[in-house]
Amino acid sequence: MRTLTARQMREADRRCIEDIGIPGAVLMNNAGAAVYREVDGGPVGIVCGKGNNGGDGYVVARLALLDGQQVRLVLLAEPSTITGDAAIFLRAYTNLGGPLTVARTEAEAAETVAALADCQVLIDALLGTGVRGEVRGPIRAAIEAWPDVRTIAVDLPSGLDADAGTPCGCCVRADVTVTMQHAKQGFLAPEAAPYLGRLVVADIGIPAVCADDDAWAALRG
Repeated sequence: MRTLTARQMREADRRCIEDIGIPGAVLMNNAGAAVYREVDGGPVGIVCGKGNNGGDGYVVARLALLDGQQVRLVLLAEPSTITGDAAIFLRAYTNLGGPLTVARTEAEAAETVAALADCQVLIDALLGTGVRGEVRGPIRAAIEAWPDVRTIAVDLPSGLDADAGTPCGCCVRADVTVTMQHAKQGFLAPEAAPYLGRLVVADIGIPAVCADDDAWAALRG
C-alpha cells in the first residue's frame, strides 16, 4: 500500500487544484460521496470542524438529506468562519432545509455529541491531516464524549497524527476510515490500527501524476 505524508498529500492536492485546474469543490464533493457510500441507514449524525474535513461532512449531510435520511449535523465552529469550498457545501445543505446545531463551548460540544447516541451511524469530520500537538477545547470535548455508535472517519480519525500514527492526546475510534486518494504514512504504525477500523482508500479524482514527483517534473518540464 502506497502512503503519503501529510505534506506530500497537501502538495498533491495543490498540484491538482492550482496547476491541473480541477476545482477543489469537485474533489470535496467526490470525497463526501465516497464517505456516504459507507452509510447504511439513518439517523445519520455528522460532526464537523471548520476545515475541509468539515466540508466533506457537509457533502455527506446533503446526500443523506436528499436520500430521505434523518440528518443531525453538529458544527464545532461559528458558521460565519466557514470559508472556501466548505462554505459552498454548508450553504447548499442549509438551503435545502437541513438542520444545523452549532456547539461553541466545551460543554455544548460534549452535550451535543453525546446526544447523538441514538443515531445509526456517526460521521467524524472534525480534524484532518494538519493536526499537531495536543487536541484541546471543544474538539477534545467532542471526541471524549463520542458515543458508542458505528463511526465513519473522513480521511483519518480525528486526533490521529497523519505521519506518526499516534493520537494527539485523544482520538476518535472509527469502525471505517475513508481516506482520500492515498493512505497516510501514519496508518502503517501499529498504534494506528485500533483507531482506523476498516480502511477504504477512495479515488476522488486526483490524477496519479500529482503524487509522483518524478512524473510531475517530467510533465511540467
